[in-house]
Amino acid sequence: MKRISVVTPCYNEEAGISECHATIKAIFDKLLPGYEREHIFCDNASTDRTLEILKDIVAHDPCARIIVNARNFGPLRNNYNGVMAATGDAVLLFMPADLQDPPELIPEFVALWEQGYEIVYGIRATREEGWTMRSVRTLYYNLLTRFSDIAVPPGVGDFQLVDRRVVEAMRQIRDNYPFMRMMTFECGGRAVGIPYRWRARKYGVSKNRLSALFDQGMNGIITFTTAPLRFALITGFLAATLSLVYAVVNLLFGFVFYHKLAEPGILTLIVAAFFFGGVQLFFTGLIGEYVLAIYARVRDKPAVFERERINFTGPTPD
Repeated sequence: MKRISVVTPCYNEEAGISECHATIKAIFDKLLPGYEREHIFCDNASTDRTLEILKDIVAHDPCARIIVNARNFGPLRNNYNGVMAATGDAVLLFMPADLQDPPELIPEFVALWEQGYEIVYGIRATREEGWTMRSVRTLYYNLLTRFSDIAVPPGVGDFQLVDRRVVEAMRQIRDNYPFMRMMTFECGGRAVGIPYRWRARKYGVSKNRLSALFDQGMNGIITFTTAPLRFALITGFLAATLSLVYAVVNLLFGFVFYHKLAEPGILTLIVAAFFFGGVQLFFTGLIGEYVLAIYARVRDKPAVFERERINFTGPTPD
């Protein structure tokens, strides 16, 4: 019997974690009876009753597992660590505890996987969220996919069912800050997408703060595109060219109008100092982002440090 692994990262999801488990279990029982289910919950050091509820779930469900992190390592690392622990023939990379990505698509994902597709991905065609966040996300993913060397349709998230071969290929990528939604396409394979409506949260608010979203966004851009460095190079070249042109024009005007100017050149110096100072600070920060990414990879530490694993049996992948 083939095994399908489902990975659910969670942090303070006591209101909806039981519903998430029950929904996935019901789908497998009714629509996927010929498959073995493995549901891995990755608890990111929750401070509410999430872990207590999960322990009660695994006590009655041998197909459920828990990974408990020693501290909060952020959503990306937490999710990736769960995927690396999955043992299924196919792995659903991300099933949110709040069910914003529709679990009812899982049988369709599995059917396409059985047809030979190694990457079956969901496309967030529409979103139940405010106009501002929806526009920002759309702009970001359009830019990311436009400038990346990897062909990924806009709107693709981590809601993907991938073959075991792809998971093992992902394991070979030594990345301390994994960006899975692009990583699967980097590994390659026959892929197909299914559009769907991304739902609003049913319980509470998102635990992903604005600063964390910015950090994740920068990670995707730095990891999968060289566009920022190329932009810096072109901007620097244009700035230098315009400065040279301005210097020549200023020199000519100085010869013609010098006798009419009380203090020639002062305004030019002030503007130039602030402009080039700002440009230098911006690009120094940009280079710093790449240096941090290199530093994280050189350290080569685990994605997370675990406190314990519950209901895992037999050897697990390293």
